[in-house]
Amino acid sequence: MNRLALYCLLLGAVLLSPRAEAESHPPTREELARYPWLSPSVSVRPLEAAFPPPAGYTRVAVEPGTFAAWLRGLPLRPPGTPVRDSQGGDILAGEDRRLAAVAELDIGTANLQQCADSIIRLHAEWQWATNQKERIAYRFTSGHLASWSQYAAGNRPRISGSKVAWEPKGPASKTRPTFRAYLDLVFTYAGTLSLQAEKNHPGREDVRPGDFFVAGGNPGHAVLVLDVAHDVKGRRMALLGQGFIPAQDFHVLSPGRQGPWFSLEDPEVATPFWKPFAWSSLRRF
Repeated sequence: MNRLALYCLLLGAVLLSPRAEAESHPPTREELARYPWLSPSVSVRPLEAAFPPPAGYTRVAVEPGTFAAWLRGLPLRPPGTPVRDSQGGDILAGEDRRLAAVAELDIGTANLQQCADSIIRLHAEWQWATNQKERIAYRFTSGHLASWSQYAAGNRPRISGSKVAWEPKGPASKTRPTFRAYLDLVFTYAGTLSLQAEKNHPGREDVRPGDFFVAGGNPGHAVLVLDVAHDVKGRRMALLGQGFIPAQDFHVLSPGRQGPWFSLEDPEVATPFWKPFAWSSLRRF
């Protein structure tokens, strides 16, 4: 093989390698539109490019425009980024074997955006970005519904014990800052029990990106299914992500072995920071 042919072969290998595809870059115009919290000054890499499926596996098919498809482009911070809390303190070192990546997603300065809240945040942001704002609504732990439309119209909750009444107390506004204030309200009064009460219980044979495992309680925990891949025998693996207590960066988990993909073939789904989730804990918005 002559030098030119060898150079072309090596160049092709570099261009096609997962590492090259996962190079961090300033957000594109499309990414800024799909993930509207992003700042043009950050450096990101899409989840799908950062984590190719394991050898012998392919990603499950998803419909364009769905929450599942949107999660595949979730912007991640550069490799080696640590997980930090809402005050900027380090929670997990960037080299922690339980950590695969950190999402480029703000968490605010209050101890609000925890595990269930992170899942709600991402789901709400997808609806915001895909012009489904009228569908943005989540339940408090009490079961009362808090809709973005109601909040944007200037209504605010008056909470007395387990009773919630909405009253016109604020200005009508549909801006991003008002939307973030609405989400902080939801984070204050919703939690794992809210997610556990979701009535859509997919079976393990139908698990898809955007589903979540939840153990309701105080404390409880929830992890989000970010992606799913399968092989020719129907075996499945998943990328899982979480927020946690205290409020901290949403991050992609790793089982601690080579690669970030978790097997979905066991009777329970074990994650590094919580007891295994039973399949009966799987939910879908």
